[in-house]
Amino acid sequence: MLIEDDQLKSVYTQRLQPEDLDDLRGIDTTAHLFQAWVSKEHEVRLTVVGERMFAAAIHAGSEAAHEDWRSDYGSLTYVTTEIPEPVAAGVRRLMERLQLRYGAADFIVGPDGRWTFLEVNPCGQWNWIQGATGLPIAEAIADDLQGVT
Repeated sequence: MLIEDDQLKSVYTQRLQPEDLDDLRGIDTTAHLFQAWVSKEHEVRLTVVGERMFAAAIHAGSEAAHEDWRSDYGSLTYVTTEIPEPVAAGVRRLMERLQLRYGAADFIVGPDGRWTFLEVNPCGQWNWIQGATGLPIAEAIADDLQGVT
């Protein structure tokens, strides 16, 4: 989020074309993350609470949401999904390595079913996923805070 002309604005992912890189003036004024485009069938928000994992597939209903689902929440549909065991094992190792009890991890799932890790946010939002899917994330957080497994 940023404020420009006294208005709060969001910056979303956008695909670049080679000509977009012709003039890089001003690029040094802020942090950037450039990565290769990964073809996607859908995305997954994997919420990790202690030893529990809650996965929701996020399906984009517009071109804008296909590029960055945060840009068009109204077009999204959600469904709970299974986590492949190699992905779950990798996330468990990552959470242990980072010493996190909570994380909101984002993945792209390609047309071939391959999961590509994007990031894990130790303060990521979860309530909208719970509301859309019924996943018991709040209960898991309460249990984890109380030491209930």
